[in-house]
Amino acid sequence: MKNINVSQIEKAYDRIKDVVTKTPLQFNAELSKKFQANVYLKREDLQAVRSYKIRGAYNKISQLSAAEKKQGVVCASAGNHAQGVAFSCNKLKIKGHIFMPSNTPKQKIKRVEMFGGTWTNIIMAGDTFDEACLAAEKFCQKNKAVFVHPFDDADVIAGQGTIGVEIFDQLSEKPDYLIVPIGGGGLISGLGTYAKAKNPQIKLIGVEPEGAPSMLEAIQAGHVVTLAHIDKFVDGTAVKTVGKLGFAIAKKIVDKIFLVAEGRVCQEMISLYQNNGIVTEPAGALSVAVLEKLGAKIKNKTVVCIISGGNNDISRYPEVIDRSLIYQGLKHYFIVDFSQKAGSLRKYLNAVLGPDDDIVLFDYFKKNNRETGPALVGIELSKKEDLKPLLQRMAEFGFKYQLLDRESPLLKFIL
Repeated sequence: MKNINVSQIEKAYDRIKDVVTKTPLQFNAELSKKFQANVYLKREDLQAVRSYKIRGAYNKISQLSAAEKKQGVVCASAGNHAQGVAFSCNKLKIKGHIFMPSNTPKQKIKRVEMFGGTWTNIIMAGDTFDEACLAAEKFCQKNKAVFVHPFDDADVIAGQGTIGVEIFDQLSEKPDYLIVPIGGGGLISGLGTYAKAKNPQIKLIGVEPEGAPSMLEAIQAGHVVTLAHIDKFVDGTAVKTVGKLGFAIAKKIVDKIFLVAEGRVCQEMISLYQNNGIVTEPAGALSVAVLEKLGAKIKNKTVVCIISGGNNDISRYPEVIDRSLIYQGLKHYFIVDFSQKAGSLRKYLNAVLGPDDDIVLFDYFKKNNRETGPALVGIELSKKEDLKPLLQRMAEFGFKYQLLDRESPLLKFIL
């Protein structure tokens, strides 16, 4: 298994520096004040392909031999790596075959088509990255093409590590904390290798969504594991199995891995947009969403958060808002039994709802020959403390109900 070192990363930077964007390292006054720290955001969402993935893809593909370039390249990706490969194929005039999971947002598919032009073709395969990856590998073997793995490849990892070259050039002081989202492990292993070499005292913090803790479980187990199920919402990091090379590096250099709830990620996506005008994809907000868990540990420290990508389909925002409100305890869904007598709904509205409560969903079908009928009711509160009085009033006025929790299959259906 190849190792990754600073020299490889610096050579990779020389190779890609005229192609990729040297993204800004921005001081964030609001987050710095909130956490009493010096918080900087490394804006990889401002790459041409709106993510850091172009670094590894171009570093890998640009080094292929003439014979390998003639055979073409193959990759599997939920979107960002695909865009990096498509961009690189177009730039280097190499044929590329890109396998994408069927649930990939349309916006990402269209951007892959745009960046690749006539040099790439897209094949939809499977429901997850892992399934798409398996199909891509089979195609690769059959056609003797070069497989460009999104994270389990030394040249790709070295390319992702070039973010570190820029950070240490842009920052006048040495960072105390470096916070990095984890999917397959390529970013944190490459970037972490460079950062730890330049500042051995730096705290390297990894962040994964609660629904896809593949690196954390691998480190706890002592070997790479495959998760049986994952929540695919944070699609940029929704990986069932981390890379072997990334795992081998990460287990040595990562100081701590935190898990962040998907709802918390949504809350931070909205905050970054409203307060800073930054549009992130879910994975791009992970590094900022975890700051509250670090709390006092980062006080008076210099902290760099990697904003890994900004490829978010606008059609996803209603779900982002919904998940955020549910996470904050401001939106709740109920199954409520209503009497089929006239005036039952009016009674609920007048006696049960508080002055600042709002019904945002009401789905009811009258059932003949029954005394009561269930309704699906969504209620938005102005503050989470209003839930308990609401439940008390429902009980007081004789409304039988079921509060749907986050794990309810019906709630997942609504979202």
